[in-house]
Amino acid sequence: MTMMFSRRSRAVLALAGIFAVGLMSIAEARPGRSGGIGSRGSRTFDEPAATRTAPAPAAPIQRSQTTPSQVQPRPAGTAPQTTAQPAGRFGGGFLGGLLGAGLIGALLGAGLFGGLGSLAGMLGLLLQVALIGGLVYLAVQFFRRRSQPQPALAGAGGAYGRSALGPTPGLPGAAGGPGAAAPAPAAPARRRERTDEIGIGPADYEAFERSLHDVQTAYGREDVAALWTLATPEMAGYLQEEINENARNNVVNRISDVKLVQGDLAEAWREGATDYATVAMRYALKDVTLDRATGRVVAGDPDRPQEVTELWTFRRDAGGPWKLSAIQQAA
Repeated sequence: MTMMFSRRSRAVLALAGIFAVGLMSIAEARPGRSGGIGSRGSRTFDEPAATRTAPAPAAPIQRSQTTPSQVQPRPAGTAPQTTAQPAGRFGGGFLGGLLGAGLIGALLGAGLFGGLGSLAGMLGLLLQVALIGGLVYLAVQFFRRRSQPQPALAGAGGAYGRSALGPTPGLPGAAGGPGAAAPAPAAPARRRERTDEIGIGPADYEAFERSLHDVQTAYGREDVAALWTLATPEMAGYLQEEINENARNNVVNRISDVKLVQGDLAEAWREGATDYATVAMRYALKDVTLDRATGRVVAGDPDRPQEVTELWTFRRDAGGPWKLSAIQQAA
């Protein structure tokens, strides 16, 4: 009896673990849904400077075609940064494999459902899985709500037609004037200072805001061709992989009503003929994951927007258009 209970418990915990991983991966459904992906040139493994929109450190770049050996040496006296090694796809496959192995071991150890006893035993197992899975789902939703700011009130601020991005007073190379908001809190010593080596202007801010909208809606339409025109080949490849993974999971991520709420420049710099700009953006959107076959809502609220804060890095080659080069989640 004790052995049967032990085997059943291991199977329940393994199934519940897989259920929890699946819920968390679906809950994070936007482009670049966790951590950081892409490249920021020689600053790929540096923390972006703090801004009013994103004062806390951003998630490090975890997946990039840039390697630490390709990054130019730092000037003397600069403290080294801890670099994140390129990893597998956000850890989902590796962790899922471990949980799957645990489940198979639990079941095979019991002789492929042997030891569960009877139909009543099987129903009891399924009931335990459902109860634990339900508790995990409620916990995921609870912590997700606590970690995100509440959506802005309808009509607050008035106009989204005008870009909410703009230069920050006191930022070297950026224009500012009397009555502007107070500068951002001092950044930790290991983070870069906020600088604008290019002279980002209103047309650039409008391009960044337009890119935010176009990339999100193209991702929601699964328009891979559009993504390859809006992002660097590296980023477009990562986003296409996410869309392909959704297809394998028989779900589709629909994104709509993307509106920039607040944004400011973290840093802008030039490397040869290539310009980079990292921008902190807080934006609202409706983000819903649907079952691809039935249209049933799997995650998200189709009637309630959520707010997200991320740092997007844009790249411009030889004076061409700005293209999305990296996405990092704000803490």
